[in-house]
Amino acid sequence: MTTDRAATRITLVAALALFISYVDRGNLATAAPLIQQELSLSPERLGLLLSAFYFTYVAAMVPAGWLAERYGARLVLSVGLCIWSVATLASGFVASFIALFLLRLMLGLGESVTFPCMSRLLAANVPTSRLAEANGIVAFGYLIGPAVGTLVGGLLMAHYGWRATFVLFGLLSLLWLAVWRGTVTREPGRDDAGKGDGPAFGEILRQRGLWGTALGLFSMNYSYYLVLSWLPAYLVSERGFSMSTMATVAAGAYVINAGAALGAGWAIDRWIAKGHSADRTHKTIMLTYHLLGVVCMIGIVELPLTAAIACLYLYQFIVGVGSPGTFSISQTLAGPEASARWVGVQNTCGNVAGLAAPVITGLIVGATGHFERAFVLAAAINLLGIVGWLWLVPKIEPIAWQKRPASAAT
Repeated sequence: MTTDRAATRITLVAALALFISYVDRGNLATAAPLIQQELSLSPERLGLLLSAFYFTYVAAMVPAGWLAERYGARLVLSVGLCIWSVATLASGFVASFIALFLLRLMLGLGESVTFPCMSRLLAANVPTSRLAEANGIVAFGYLIGPAVGTLVGGLLMAHYGWRATFVLFGLLSLLWLAVWRGTVTREPGRDDAGKGDGPAFGEILRQRGLWGTALGLFSMNYSYYLVLSWLPAYLVSERGFSMSTMATVAAGAYVINAGAALGAGWAIDRWIAKGHSADRTHKTIMLTYHLLGVVCMIGIVELPLTAAIACLYLYQFIVGVGSPGTFSISQTLAGPEASARWVGVQNTCGNVAGLAAPVITGLIVGATGHFERAFVLAAAINLLGIVGWLWLVPKIEPIAWQKRPASAAT
C-alpha cells in the first residue's frame, strides 16, 4: 500500500513533469510574433502551426492511456518526456514552416502521455479523499508552466531571440529527465503495469459520464487554448504591447491561474471532508466556471484596456479553481483500474479544442483583421460545458466495474 509520503512524492514529480510539458508546448505562442515575422507567415499559417501540436497529441492520447496501464505510467512518461525535450531543442534550428510544423507534431506525440500517466499514478497512489488536493498540485505545475514559459521565455526572446530560447528550454528538459528517472523509478508507490484486470474498453466507452467529462473538458479547453495560443499575438497586435510588457501581463495571468488551482484543490478536499456533497461541490464549481467564462471571453475584447485585463485575470482565476475537478472527477469515477484509458479518451475529445481553437482563430483574424469574433465564439462554446458536467456526468462516486481476467482485458 502506498504511504502518504510516497503519494506526496509521486504527486510532486508528476506535477513537475506537467510543468515542463506546458513550458515546452507554450514556447511557440510566446515566440509567435517573432516567428511570424522571420518566417513570413500569414495568420492562417500561424494558426495551423499553433494547432500542429494537437494533431499528434490528440491522436496518440488513447494509445498512451493503454500503454500506461499495460507497461506502467512511470516508463511511458519517461519515454514521452525524452521525445518532447528533443523536439523542443531541435525547434531552435528550423529554417522553414514545414520543419517547425513537423517538430510540433513530434512534440505533441511525446506530450500525449502526460495526462493518462498522471491520472494512472494519482488514482493508484492517492486516496480518494485527497484527489482534489493532488490534482490541484498537479494543476499548479501545468498552469504555472505557461507563466514561467511566457515570462522567462518572452524576456529571453526579447534579448537573445527565439531560437536560443528553444534550445535552452530543450536542454533543461533533457536535464530534468535524469532527475525524473532517478526519482520516480525508486519510488515505492503503485503502478501496477501489465495486470490487465480492469474493465474492458467497451465498458468504459459505454459510460455516460465519460462523454460528460469529455464534453466538459472540450468546452473548457477551447477558451483556454485560444488564450494560450493567441494571447501574446493579441496583446502585441491589438493592444499595442511590447514583447516585454506582453510577457509580464500574460505571465501574471498564468500565476493567478496556478495559485487558484493549488488553493482550490486544498479547499475542495477539506470542504468535502466536512460532510458536504462531493457531487454538488464539483458541479457547482463547474457551473460557475462556465458562466463566468462567457463573461470573461467577451470582456477581454470588448472592454477598455484596464477592464479587459481584469477580465483576463478573472478568467485565469476561474480556470485555476475548475482545474482540480477536471481530472479528480474522472479519477474518482474510473478508479485506478480504468483512469488512464478514461482520461485518454476524455483528453482526446477535450483537446480537439486544441486543434480547432488556434486554426479557427487564425481564419477569423485573417478574414476580419481582429480577434473579436474569435472570443465571442469561445464564449458561446462555454455553454456546452454546462451540459457536460451537470447533465451527462452522473453522481461522482466510484463506478463498480465488471472485473475481467487479464487475458480478456483490453
